[in-house]
Amino acid sequence: MLNRPEILNALDGEIANELKAAMEDISEDETVRIVIITGKGRGFCSGADLGAGVVLPTIHEIIKKIATMEKPVIALVNGVAAGAGCDLAMACDIRIASDKAKLSEIFVKRGLLPDCGGTYFLPRLVGLGKAKELIFTGEMIDAKEAERIGLVNKVVPADELESTGMELARKLAKGPTLAIGKAKVAINRAIELNLDSALKDAHEAMNFILGTEDAMEGIAAFMEKREPKFKGK
Repeated sequence: MLNRPEILNALDGEIANELKAAMEDISEDETVRIVIITGKGRGFCSGADLGAGVVLPTIHEIIKKIATMEKPVIALVNGVAAGAGCDLAMACDIRIASDKAKLSEIFVKRGLLPDCGGTYFLPRLVGLGKAKELIFTGEMIDAKEAERIGLVNKVVPADELESTGMELARKLAKGPTLAIGKAKVAINRAIELNLDSALKDAHEAMNFILGTEDAMEGIAAFMEKREPKFKGK
């Protein structure tokens, strides 16, 4: 949880370094099967605190680790997600927003442009034309509009955000998380590949997964007409 609520969890040098270290540890910890990122208080993350020593390469490392780790990452967008905070949410695999959330690629209103993943993630989520509109205007949109255009997956009442996120996390954690992780990688790669390359990439991932305990359990459960019990192994 981002914990700087007095300034809507803006990223300073300290919190950025802590988040980077946490993401690195989590990505290597086999006991962690699902990751949830949210903010304390009224905001998810209002972006980089430019006056507090945040280092851009550190934010880039955070974004890359979230996007590439072979674990599902859920963003619970509890309030404002602006600038680098919006990019942080977009780097996650699934975004659930409170009905009080607002999102913006606000950079242009400071005479800047998105440099923390916005130009990469936003077009992939909402399409090229809408991404350009949001980036060019820096418009702040509410949760309902974010859901309509595909920027967030789901909007729920503020008092149900945590329980909804935990319900999804538990559902995913019970699944074959190794297969989910490899599927995440294959999906992300496929966006950049032609069909032949995407098929080959997915086939190679499948060859790895077929040797896992979860795959054997899944096949056995199907044959025995029972629910599988996956272990993430």
